[in-house]
Amino acid sequence: MNKSSNEHTRWLALYLLCAGVLMIVLDTTIVNVALPSIRTDLGFSETSLVWVVNAYMVTFGGFLLLGGRLGDLYGQRKLFLLGITLFTLASAACGLANTQALLIAARAIQGLGGAIVSAVALSLIMNLFSEPQDRAKAMGIYGFVCAGGGSIGVLLGGLLTNAFNWHWIFLVNLPIGVAVYALCMRLLPDERGQAHGERLDVAGAITVTSSLMLAVYAIVNGNEAGWISMQTLVLLGVAAVLLVIFLTIESRVQHPLMPLAMFRLRNVAVSNVTGVLWAAAMFAWFFISALYMQLVLSYSPLQVGLAFLPANLIMAAFSLGLSAKIVMRFGTRPPIAVGLLLAAAGLGLFSLSPVDGNFIAHILPGMLLLGIGAGMALNPVLLAAMNDVEPGDSGLASGMVNTSFMLGGALGLAVLASVAAARTHGLLISGRESIEALNAGYHLAFSVGAVFAASAGLIGGIFIRIRDQTSTRGAKKAIVADDNAGVM
Repeated sequence: MNKSSNEHTRWLALYLLCAGVLMIVLDTTIVNVALPSIRTDLGFSETSLVWVVNAYMVTFGGFLLLGGRLGDLYGQRKLFLLGITLFTLASAACGLANTQALLIAARAIQGLGGAIVSAVALSLIMNLFSEPQDRAKAMGIYGFVCAGGGSIGVLLGGLLTNAFNWHWIFLVNLPIGVAVYALCMRLLPDERGQAHGERLDVAGAITVTSSLMLAVYAIVNGNEAGWISMQTLVLLGVAAVLLVIFLTIESRVQHPLMPLAMFRLRNVAVSNVTGVLWAAAMFAWFFISALYMQLVLSYSPLQVGLAFLPANLIMAAFSLGLSAKIVMRFGTRPPIAVGLLLAAAGLGLFSLSPVDGNFIAHILPGMLLLGIGAGMALNPVLLAAMNDVEPGDSGLASGMVNTSFMLGGALGLAVLASVAAARTHGLLISGRESIEALNAGYHLAFSVGAVFAASAGLIGGIFIRIRDQTSTRGAKKAIVADDNAGVM
């Protein structure tokens, strides 16, 4: 009875963690639908409006690594609760904001809370589920929240903005945050951090957090400031110098924030590279396809959200069991390769969509391929990133993979937006109609996104492997066997 009760509690805890993460993921896209309303209501200019998004991304990207390591040191439950508290309070401030400054400041605090929650949630799940089959299923559910949450945010943002006003895209977080906090107190074990007793590497924390924040700031502001402007080049240069200082510190301190030996774990390194490329492709899907539907096909925000529904349903089907079965049957490599190549094909179809496209012929096929690809690939990418890591470094590994996805998404969106804008501008100068020029710019962005996804699939499918069992945890034996079988 106790075993059955503990099993039930573990799965309830998983759903609770996913509810907390869903709030964070939603906020990366839910705001975009409401930006025109926010601009009108608070009097933002075009240039200042971007900081409603950027303020969140800068702090979110900057604090992921530190948040994960703090969880290892001081307890992941404590950090998760702290993150949920910050995020919920900041959501209330965003929802009640009546000035530009208050909204942007609250969004920055939201990003900090979101970074902490995202960094420790994955490691909490890995520690709750040690059996390969249960872990694969749990990661599938978590993967759906991460992959599907962005497109759900587009739908929810359209619904709330149309039915009420933009304030509700933030206020809807309040009851969820309170409920998650209260239930976490009951369901999550209050344990010491796996790296308890080690000292926090303060110098490493300051340098890497500053480096990441400067890099994210430079990337998200690159289109506006110019990619070869003095501001962008100086910021990226300072970020690079701080990163070198950080690596130097890590090679010398007794308890490093990021043990450099982690980079010698092949799966950790390869899955993070795969994550960067895939996130760049996924942002092409979420944002560029939404722009195509709104600006070229004249879809309403609600119609855009509904257009993502087929992909969400497919990803839900994978998260509820298909993904775990695929991983247990074939290992991690084949679904990564096949899934990401299917996603690349979906983006390729979007790159052929005409100005007078219709949903059945020109949107649905790409959405179906992207839904299948995302549902199939995310679970094994996350498993590969975490499986080689010892318990004391699980929070750090979680922070690393989340940082890879976040930086890849930010960089990918900036690059794709630049590519699309340059193509559109060039065609306008040559005399093409504005709608045709706009569509051609999106075509090029989709094509580049497809290259990102295909590259991620090839790199992950070829190079991800499970290291010798003596260097990994016993809980991975079944997946190790499947991966080794795949090589043969």
